[in-house]
Amino acid sequence: MVGGQIRGKILFAAAVFIASVLVLALKLLNPTPVQILVEGNTAITTQVPGLFTYADVLVIAVALVLMSVSGTYILLHDSTIPAAAAPASAGDVILEERRQRWEEVAKTLKDDEQTLFKAIIDEGIVHQSELVEKTGLPKSNVSRALYGLESRGLIERRRRGMGNVVLLK
Repeated sequence: MVGGQIRGKILFAAAVFIASVLVLALKLLNPTPVQILVEGNTAITTQVPGLFTYADVLVIAVALVLMSVSGTYILLHDSTIPAAAAPASAGDVILEERRQRWEEVAKTLKDDEQTLFKAIIDEGIVHQSELVEKTGLPKSNVSRALYGLESRGLIERRRRGMGNVVLLK
């Protein structure tokens, strides 16, 4: 419901913005071209391009105010939708399917490999040194377990500076 209210306000602001731009454009492009001259008992009406009446100026001012307020609201409004209201994207669906598959694979691994693989699943991409800290396993055990996971084609280690970055395949 929150996402619908937010979208409704944004749509209203956008409609006000567009309407005020149209009114402003029409008034600026087509000023009232009438001038009335009164000489004694006679009144002469002539067309004078480029002059605005007080009513035109008032309409232009109101359109400018509405346009600036609605435009500012649209630009500054945080239009992020809460995660619960946001529809799942195709990338999220694929990631969730892979995560389920990885969870199934994790059940077939040895203790250290299972611990490391679950830590990598949680992070996605992680430095090898961080895995030592996160799991509490010795460096040698982490290195051996990563070698086993890599040989099975479950992870990939890439050299970054003095260490490795570990990511899921």
